[in-house]
Amino acid sequence: MTPSPHRPTSLPDTPTLVLLASLYCAQGLPSGLFAHALPVLLRQHGVDLAVIGLLKLLALPWMLKLLWAPWVDRIAPARLGHHRGWILPLQATIILGVASLAAASPALLFGNGLPLLLGLILAINLAAATQDIATDGLTVRLLPERWRGLGNSLQVGGYKVGMIVSGSGLLLVIDGLGWHVALGGITLLLVLCTLPVWRFDERRRIPHAAGAAETALGPRLLLAHYRGLLAQPGMFAWLAVVLGFKLGDALGSPMIKPMLVDQGWSNAMLGQLTLVSSVAGIAGAVLGGALYARLGAHRSLFLFGLLQAAGIAAMALLVGHGGNGGLVYAVALAEQVADGMSTVALFAVMMRRCRPQHEGADFTLQASAQVLFAGLVGGSSGVLAKAVGYLPLFLIAGTLGLAALGLLRAGIAAPESRPPV
Repeated sequence: MTPSPHRPTSLPDTPTLVLLASLYCAQGLPSGLFAHALPVLLRQHGVDLAVIGLLKLLALPWMLKLLWAPWVDRIAPARLGHHRGWILPLQATIILGVASLAAASPALLFGNGLPLLLGLILAINLAAATQDIATDGLTVRLLPERWRGLGNSLQVGGYKVGMIVSGSGLLLVIDGLGWHVALGGITLLLVLCTLPVWRFDERRRIPHAAGAAETALGPRLLLAHYRGLLAQPGMFAWLAVVLGFKLGDALGSPMIKPMLVDQGWSNAMLGQLTLVSSVAGIAGAVLGGALYARLGAHRSLFLFGLLQAAGIAAMALLVGHGGNGGLVYAVALAEQVADGMSTVALFAVMMRRCRPQHEGADFTLQASAQVLFAGLVGGSSGVLAKAVGYLPLFLIAGTLGLAALGLLRAGIAAPESRPPV
């Protein structure tokens, strides 16, 4: 049944929540494999560090997906439903790619077959990044405004769960199970994550209305689409919020682990801290989604942004005190909880800015801008830490986080174009 406009505050039903959680978990599974597990396995097999560094370049589809996002919104596979018609073939591509990795010999993939491995990773990343466009569009259309915080809890939490399972989890079991069984398990999980969207009757729940503003499907669509988004009232003020909201976190967070390494933390100790703090981040995402429904957009962004700034600034307390494990865990877990809450609030308000029938591409532009800018700022964190030291770096990062909150009034107060709920 199409969500009723007369009941905009109704909590989404359980199948809808399971659907969204499974789709975002499916994105996290290959991401965790490539970001956390594969670099370790490659190095253990003697692969050159320069080649391992190429894995970051193979994630470029996630940064460039805004270039093809408008076509995902405009081209609708009729038989399966608009978003489902994109998601199912792309999920199948991801499953086939991971299954191919599971079937191949590690000796081949990490040796003469290394180009094959890199090609499969690129194909999987391309499919997963495009699936994300369709999934975000589906999420915006399925969820009423009040529950988009909850939806983004599922996004952040589901993705992190997938990352943990295929990253830390895979490294824990692969020695005992072997490459084929361990990767086969990841493939099976991807299949299970596909079942909810396979059973989802999109054409009945949210029939896709034809007639978006842009009629061209050629190269002009890209310009027309994003020009239309930027022409929305207050959009530039909101983009300033998107770029600045996590600026302090982007500057400070890359230097947390190097600081702990400099204070004697081993790989095993850092691995355990990463695992526990990831779980804390999931809890923060869930808490943030629940509070968003009560607090609303502006108060959630302000409060969670304040906690985020305090969390990254509190890392200054650990400088010279890395031997105090209790203090490290307390500060790191608090920072991750605040990060999960702030991310959920930011994504929920980004969804408010999406126009009807443009949901996937509009969200993608905002997310891509935020990720690219954060990446540039994060890339300078090491240079700044070397120049001024860890303690000033974290204090500067916290100050930037506080300063970004000054952008909220103009960015939130502007008129918005919201999709029907």
